[in-house]
Amino acid sequence: MANKFTISDMNLWYTDFQALKDIKIKIPANQITAFIGPSGCGKSTLLKSLNRMNDLVEGCKITGDILLDGEDIYGNIDVNALRKRVGMVFQKPNPFPMTVYDNIAYGPRTHGIKNKRELDEIVETSLQNAAIWEELKDRLKKSALSLSGGQQQRLCIARALSVQPDVLLMDEPTSALDPISTAKIEELVIKLKEKYTIVIVTHNMQQATRISDNTGFFLLGELVEYGDTQQIFSIPKNKKTEDYITGRFG
Repeated sequence: MANKFTISDMNLWYTDFQALKDIKIKIPANQITAFIGPSGCGKSTLLKSLNRMNDLVEGCKITGDILLDGEDIYGNIDVNALRKRVGMVFQKPNPFPMTVYDNIAYGPRTHGIKNKRELDEIVETSLQNAAIWEELKDRLKKSALSLSGGQQQRLCIARALSVQPDVLLMDEPTSALDPISTAKIEELVIKLKEKYTIVIVTHNMQQATRISDNTGFFLLGELVEYGDTQQIFSIPKNKKTEDYITGRFG
């Protein structure tokens, strides 16, 4: 199994606070990897490091290596090119205040695609890949802000897919949604791993067991345990992992 990301000896500080300590993890291609753990344990910080979103945080310093397909993402790589390859979906749906069509076409346009027929195709394919084309095909000219929360989140997934990334990072993508919308997004994520590598941060341990192939448990900035999801949840090797997933703390 090829690894999409290989992370070794990674440490991250926000000024004087060390948020991640000596992280070593391999994230396989075309699988879903979940990061779980209590709030403030470093899982979202690691997620955001995978497309250098942490560059935007003042006082952030990183040591160690993060390789994407063998290439050091903190080396002399173009950050815009990196973010095209590694898309991000946030906790709260954040559609742009423009039409459904323009939300999806936005990324391709910034990468130089101007041809209307080509954009039409990208919009349709992205919405189909996000399993929302049927719901939105007659509403392309409507404001994205008029959609329901669940639709907005699937639109944001479609928007991330429109620039044809290799990897999709998802930071608690269903925490603001109702159970029906959550189920639709989980179904979608399972389908998307045929084409993409997915890394998801979730507070919902049932969600991790339902959709992920691998799970990493974080605590106080450390990766306590990482492995096959079924193994982590049925026979965790570390007592701390066991205590967390059985609800003794967190």
